[in-house]
Amino acid sequence: MPRRIQQEDLADSLARALQFISHHHPPDFVRAMRRAHAAETHAPAKAAIEQILVNSRLAALGRRPLCQDTGVVQVFLRVGVEVQFGRRDGQAPVALQRVADEAVRRAYTDPINPLRASMVRDPLGERRNTRDNTPAIVHTELVDGDRVEVLVAAKGGGGDVKARFATLNPSDSVANWVIEQLPGMGAGWCPPGVLGIGIGGSPEQAMLLAKQAVFEPIDIDALRQRGPADAAEALRLELHERINALGIGAQGLGGLSTVLDVKVATAPCHAATIPIALVPNCAATRYIRFTLDGTGPARFEEPDAELWAGIPDRFEMPDATAVDLNLLDRQTVASWRVGQTLLLSGRVLTARDAAHKRLVDLLERGQPLPVDLRGRVIYYVGPVDAVAGEAVGPAGPTTATRMDKFVGAILSQCGVLAMIGKAERSAQTVADIRRHGAAYLAAVGGAAYLLSKAIRAARVVAFDDLGMEAIHEFELREFPVTVAVDAKGRTVYRFIEARTPAPE
Repeated sequence: MPRRIQQEDLADSLARALQFISHHHPPDFVRAMRRAHAAETHAPAKAAIEQILVNSRLAALGRRPLCQDTGVVQVFLRVGVEVQFGRRDGQAPVALQRVADEAVRRAYTDPINPLRASMVRDPLGERRNTRDNTPAIVHTELVDGDRVEVLVAAKGGGGDVKARFATLNPSDSVANWVIEQLPGMGAGWCPPGVLGIGIGGSPEQAMLLAKQAVFEPIDIDALRQRGPADAAEALRLELHERINALGIGAQGLGGLSTVLDVKVATAPCHAATIPIALVPNCAATRYIRFTLDGTGPARFEEPDAELWAGIPDRFEMPDATAVDLNLLDRQTVASWRVGQTLLLSGRVLTARDAAHKRLVDLLERGQPLPVDLRGRVIYYVGPVDAVAGEAVGPAGPTTATRMDKFVGAILSQCGVLAMIGKAERSAQTVADIRRHGAAYLAAVGGAAYLLSKAIRAARVVAFDDLGMEAIHEFELREFPVTVAVDAKGRTVYRFIEARTPAPE
């Protein structure tokens, strides 16, 4: 007899799952981060990991997103061949893509916990935001049985943009290829996290293997204790050790933990090739699995509060230097030193890719800007919409390198004093920062809810039609950052020194 499963149950389960994972890390990730924090000896990296842990606790308690990038929804369905889909409303079943999109729309527009819409249509044209984060990315596999097994993930752009693929020769070293990718990937994927490695199959199969691998439980410590049983497990151990020895560390700040685990999935391939793909998962690790058997929608249990025992509800920086942004001048910026921790209070402006492009286009046409940037600090952020009692929703930094192409014009023509983002800058940008006596400040990616609590007021001041990419003015109070590039062009990101020339 076929097993009848209602599509409404699938949609309800997906919507509930997306809300749940928006504010809950998987328990194995929290435990792994706690181990990394306990072992870390490099102060900037230890502080970054602590912020991620505090953020994890606060997001679970507040039921608000872990990260402002609430992810592209990716749904992996294993549908038993004995399953028969139906609908409670008596209508004919619809395509599973429509079911997933209905769930995404419901989850991302939930008024109690709205999630940021990041999907755009027409990728080569206007790139207009869909406003509800649809469509989902749906993968469906027919398997034996009478159940529907579901893996749902919300994958942030910072991880997927760092994905890599190559076709190696059979005599090439897979481990060496992976190690060669890490410095070029930078810190935009918010390490420490999990790397998924897909080996074999065809190109698209290798990428899918790597993507799915990052959602396997973290168990590298257990593997190390029992030893590898096959070549794939031996590769995991080798890569885990060699990657962490690179010294990239948490947020690229150095230290012991760049990866928490390395997952390897394999498939048969052509004798003349080794297709290999690499996909990282970031500090906003969000996924969950469930099974539908026809008895109703899935239920998701809250993790035991003991998971966060001992983690404080705020992050303290006793050695940080207080900075009043409303009185900031170039002399103060020049006094900052790379690696120094600051607590920022006062007004900042926000701007991401779309806003920067509009600003530079206006400059090139000789037209006035909608907001005066002289003497200001720009924060690279696209926040989540606020709910009652919030000035703004979770608002962590986005990857700064995407704005590098605009920095020369913004610094030379607008008089900006500093920028806030995450991850490293290009050699040219470092040179521009030095030339203009500016600075680049790093906030912790993956600590968005924690950081939002330092934002006391927010208003849109330009480009309202861009949604989360509009220019906002934030009022900050003790917003924590690290001086990542100082006015002399010195950078905290040591791992890039071997592959980029020093600034002139």
